[in-house]
Order: sequence, then C-alpha cells, then structure tokens
Amino acid sequence: MQTVITASISDTREGQEANRIIRSCVHCGFCTATCPTYRLSGDELEGPRGRIYLIKSMLEGREVSHQTQQHLDRCLTCRACETACPSGVEYGKLLDIGRTHAKLKTTRPLIQRLYRFLLLHTLPYKKRFNALLKIGQFFRCCLPEKLKTMIPCRIDSPKDDFFKVHPRTVILFSGCVQPALAPDINQSVAKVLDVLGISVIHVENEQCCGALSHHLTATDKAGIFMRKNIDLYWPLIEQGVEAIISSASGCGVHIKEYGYLLRDDEAYADKAAKVSAMTRDIAEYLSAFDLKKLKRRSSPKNIAFHSPCTLQHGQKLHGVTESLLGRLGLTLTDVPDAHLCCGSAGIYAFLEEEISSQLRSDKIENLMRGKPDLILTANMACLKHLQQKSTVPVRHWIEEVATTLA
Repeated sequence: MQTVITASISDTREGQEANRIIRSCVHCGFCTATCPTYRLSGDELEGPRGRIYLIKSMLEGREVSHQTQQHLDRCLTCRACETACPSGVEYGKLLDIGRTHAKLKTTRPLIQRLYRFLLLHTLPYKKRFNALLKIGQFFRCCLPEKLKTMIPCRIDSPKDDFFKVHPRTVILFSGCVQPALAPDINQSVAKVLDVLGISVIHVENEQCCGALSHHLTATDKAGIFMRKNIDLYWPLIEQGVEAIISSASGCGVHIKEYGYLLRDDEAYADKAAKVSAMTRDIAEYLSAFDLKKLKRRSSPKNIAFHSPCTLQHGQKLHGVTESLLGRLGLTLTDVPDAHLCCGSAGIYAFLEEEISSQLRSDKIENLMRGKPDLILTANMACLKHLQQKSTVPVRHWIEEVATTLA
C-alpha cells in the first residue's frame, strides 16, 4: 500500500513504524472475515482494512473526525486479523499509533473523558479498586441489575497453604483486579507449581502491567507502571529466578511487549527485553514439564475451553492450553468460531457495551454447542465477562487442575 505521510510525522519513530506497517498491507481482505466488529456490522470501516485506511489518511494529513476516532475505538484489539493476515501486518502496533494520533487531533465529549479518567484512576490501582469493590458489595442490594451482575456477593480469601521452599523459583505476576475478584486463581498456580517443585515469589508493591493505560492512550502512565515493575523484578532476575509467570493472558501479552514498547529508552531497553523474554503464560510454562504428578483421571464433565484472544492471537499460543488439558486427562468439546472474541477485551465491555454484549451472546452460544457442564478460560476479564450470562460455571483452567491435588 503506497503512503505519503506528512513530513512532520514521517521523520518520527512512530511515523516510520506506521509507514512500515501500512506498506506491508496488500489490502487482500482476509482480515475482514475474522474481525468481530466487521462481522456484526458489515461496515468496511469497522474492519482492520478500513481502519488501516483511516490511520493512513490521518497520517497523510487528512481531517480527523469524532467518527474516525469512534471506528478506532470500536476495535477490540483482539488481533485475530494478525493471525489471518498472509502478509504479517502488525495491525495491533499500528492501531496504537493511530489512536494516539487521533487523541492529539480531536477532543472527546466530556462524558467520555470523565468515564475514561475514572477507569484509568481506579482499575490499575489495587488499593483503590479493593476499596470500591467493598463499597459496591455493601450496597449491592440497592444497585441496578446490570451493576449487580458485575459485583460478586462475597469473595472468600483462599486458605493459606503451606508451600515448600524449592531451589527453582519464578515470579508470579498478580495483576490488578484478579487478587480481589478471583484470588483462587493465583493460589491455584502456586499450588500446582509447588507440586512440580517450583517456588512462587509474589513481588511486593507490584504495579499494573500497564495494558489498561496503554490501550486508553495514557502512554506516559503505562510507561511508569512498566518501569516500576522492571525495577522490582530486576534484583530477583539477578538472583536467578527462571521465569515471570502470568495466569492472565491479557497481562501476559503486554509484559511480553515491554521490550518493544521501551525499545527507545536507553535506561530500560535491555532490561525490558529481558523481562519480556522471561515472561511465560502458565500453560506455556507447564507444557515443558512431565505432568505425571498432576495426572488425573478423565473427567466425567463435558468441558468447553474458551481461548482468549490475548492467548491465541496476542501470544500466538493457539492450542497450547488445550493440549495441556488433554495431557491432564480432560476432554474438551468442539467450539465453533473459537478464534472470535468474547467481547470482553479488557475494559472494552465498559466502553462499547452493545457490541460487547452481542459478541458475548454469540460466544456463549458457541461454547454451549457441546452441552458443557463447565467452561474454562485463561484470562480474568474473559472469565468475569462470560460469568455474567453463562448458565454453566465459568472458571480459570488452572483452578480446575488444582482441585484434584492433595
């Protein structure tokens, strides 16, 4: 695709990167078939190819309207288009550049700015989120039905298990909201790894991974989070921890991109690349182990697995968790259109409720085709999103594995 990017942008690092990515697109259209928003609307501008044209037009100096910004906002950043693209177009990176440029060229309505401000200043901060969650639980009976489904009645803290100290150690990334909304997930990770002879380190004062801020174009704030985490991890890396483990694929994919995002920071570029190289999804990490100690009999349950977009498209780990569960004796049902997004997409469900709800309905319908007794997934946001409407239990797959351990 030919480009004529304006001189004020073309000489910048972002402009050069955007130019490279846009020129790699041959506008073949394979991406449109895998794009959730295009499939719902049939609008070319609601698909990757159309959004690439919009970004190209912006960078070539054409007017940026609120409608242009809305088309970019409606992208779920699921990156299914990247998996389908025969030319290897790095659409996710281009979208980030496009959204940042649109932010500089137009102003959002006040209500949108306030809503995004609240999200940015609550969700990434554990103490603030925990306080708001407790308030929400206290007044839950008075809330509208829509909010009730988003706030759990009660969350019991997991019992403290006695874990042995092992020579091999890993850092377990905790996440922002996961410890408050689903503390059993990381407890299950620690339990499984303990059985395999791995000690887990929980890093005190760990920050948000930065994904939420990054996708809301608060790049400076995202950078602060990323650098702080690198500073916290670095002494442990020097002491010999062998990996950084994430049980939330949305966090995992972002930490794996620290090296790219901080590539121009002389003080952090090398450390960020090291952190990214050491980061593993829990399924990716466990796949290298002999799993005899975790082996279980075939489950009588029908189980459907929802593979989050951040796992299969972002981290390119399609089939890894499914294969692992098969090795552990679980039989999974077939799920039609498993490559499509469930509509959660981090905080997308808060910002684009109508589209998100439709995608969730479609996803649950496909997950239920095999008449499962249980739905497993690998990402906190997907889990909570599906739980709101699923008629069968939804849980993280590592919790199911941990339930059979002594």
